[in-house]
Amino acid sequence: MASRRVPLVLLACGSFNPITNQHMRLFELARDHMHSTGRYQVVGGIVSPVSDGYGKQGLVLAEHRIAMAKLALRSSNWVTVDEWESRQPDWTETAVTMRYHSGRILKEFQQSTGPHNDSSPCPQLKLLCGADFLETFKIPGLWRADHVEEAVGHFGLVCVSRGGLEPERAVHASDTLSRHRRNIFLVREWVRNETSATEVRRALRRDMSVKYLIPDSVIEYIHRHKLYTRDSERINEGAVLRPLAKQAVKSLDD
Repeated sequence: MASRRVPLVLLACGSFNPITNQHMRLFELARDHMHSTGRYQVVGGIVSPVSDGYGKQGLVLAEHRIAMAKLALRSSNWVTVDEWESRQPDWTETAVTMRYHSGRILKEFQQSTGPHNDSSPCPQLKLLCGADFLETFKIPGLWRADHVEEAVGHFGLVCVSRGGLEPERAVHASDTLSRHRRNIFLVREWVRNETSATEVRRALRRDMSVKYLIPDSVIEYIHRHKLYTRDSERINEGAVLRPLAKQAVKSLDD
């Protein structure tokens, strides 16, 4: 019965530059899968765009990425956009963002049920990602080992397959991921959608149509604010990704 299931919130972190139909589709696929386990009841979804401090080439201002995400998700009655991460002056580690939202969700739960309630299961938070996300754990200097342990071991991942990627192999190849494999939920996407924000930006730069790849409201916003041009793609050109720079500084300090 749904009342005995663990309430679950799915958190997706990323650039969302811009948000695409595929980004939103991940939430639907993940919710269906987690419901099918019989253990969880998905009660919410959160889109959390990174701050401008991330340093990725072509990353338009957070205010635009937030606005586009809100326009796109007007059609959803359970996925919302959260601005906390995007408002941070520096790039925020994924584990820290998960910690923040988990604490907020727990506080709201306690306020609504009372601190001594033991009849309702406490809500959980898991990170929603594409299969390519698992590959980022292999990139030297991108992740702190304790943050991988926290994100995967403490919280957990809901990972949706994409294209020809094999997330099972990535889990097998990593000692940390393999150790916590019961907390990694692999979702197979049978109706493939290969839309990527990178390809959307490329099409926009070349004045090609992106209709049906992203919502019409987002297309209108992009044209109105003249986003994703040849000039915008040069934003942060040559810059080192903030996660790599941050880890490099930490290594020197250590």
